[in-house]
Amino acid sequence: MEKDYFQLRNKVAVVTGAASGIGYAAAELLAEVGASVLLLDIDEQKGNQAVQEIRERGFQAEFRRCNVTSKSDCEEVARYIKETYQHVDVLFNNAGIIRRKTVVDLEEEEWDAVIDVSLKGVYLLSKHLIPLMDKDRGGSIINTGSGWGLKGGDKAAAYCAAKAGVVNLTKAMAIDHGPENVRVNCLCPGDTDTPLLRDEAKQLQVDEGDFLKGSATDRPLARIGTPRDIAKGVLFLASDLSAWITGTELVVDGGGLA
Repeated sequence: MEKDYFQLRNKVAVVTGAASGIGYAAAELLAEVGASVLLLDIDEQKGNQAVQEIRERGFQAEFRRCNVTSKSDCEEVARYIKETYQHVDVLFNNAGIIRRKTVVDLEEEEWDAVIDVSLKGVYLLSKHLIPLMDKDRGGSIINTGSGWGLKGGDKAAAYCAAKAGVVNLTKAMAIDHGPENVRVNCLCPGDTDTPLLRDEAKQLQVDEGDFLKGSATDRPLARIGTPRDIAKGVLFLASDLSAWITGTELVVDGGGLA
């Protein structure tokens, strides 16, 4: 019976930043348990490739290009979902970028880009998709925060600010939309082996291998995460096993914050 709690048959899930990394792993896992998954990303080539890989395994998925910082893009996604699926059950607001700089070194446009993708994107897509969540069916929104949304980090001022904003925005949304039977939770990953993490090494101009190894050193479980590790947290928060959980943060970091 426990397996049934994880099933998302006849449910529609939307995942942002879905062309690679955590977003792709989550889209793949949600499709595996029966959801029809709409992958959103600005990278059309990788997005279409991701959908092809999921479909080749016999699961339901499709891709649409969406810049989560664009009001018109988010409105268009909402229109498409209403016409095609009539409703949405799960929204994984995962898109994000990082710039490894202090406030002194950050350019204003870099600050704006990080805040807009990671924080404004959660606001915009949620604004347009929450009305498509049916009260009787219920809805689950999962926002990607970070361990650095709960504590500070070095040379990541804009990212820390954005992710801290996501954590508290999650709580506000949970309060506002609980009466509509919409649950809102925040997933806070630790260092995970994704293109974003590897890009941090380039930004900091350090050896990629040493950077990844260093990310694992101080964790009780002594390794960095895999995208699949984080995707399992998404599935838990999307499923009925978390039916009375809202407004909280699920830290998935191998014990890094312990």
